[in-house]
Amino acid sequence: MSSIKRKIEDLLSTISFAEEREFKTAGEFLRRERKVLLAVRRGQVDMKTFHYALNTCKRIGASLDILYIAPSDAADPILDRCLFKLKEEGIDFRLTQKGGCLKKAIIDYTNSKKDILFAVTESTKNLEVDCKGKGRRLSEAWQNLKCPLVVVADGI
Repeated sequence: MSSIKRKIEDLLSTISFAEEREFKTAGEFLRRERKVLLAVRRGQVDMKTFHYALNTCKRIGASLDILYIAPSDAADPILDRCLFKLKEEGIDFRLTQKGGCLKKAIIDYTNSKKDILFAVTESTKNLEVDCKGKGRRLSEAWQNLKCPLVVVADGI
């Protein structure tokens, strides 16, 4: 019930700001609930997939959550270019770095963040890398993913 109350309050705030011609502030209230998840592995960030996520965010007025699977904090020049492009385009984003299995990370992330509209990834075979011993439970969780999954390109 509290989430419905929060949505109503946000909607009323949006209307108030729009009536005062504060359209940018009004848009921030609307955008708060709209997020796209880009899930990628280190060294396998595909620009085609990134541009799909970026253009979708621009078109629907959503922010971008980037789930970056990497074993360490080592720099990735392609990811750095993507983050620069997001800043340049004025897209709100959040970068979350984790290690391990991409499939499990997507499931955990979408289960904890209820405002994800859909997840975007670039390869079905990257989803299984480093997924050890999860078996049936992971497959069942994958079938019950809380949002649609968009696979833009099948590998680099």
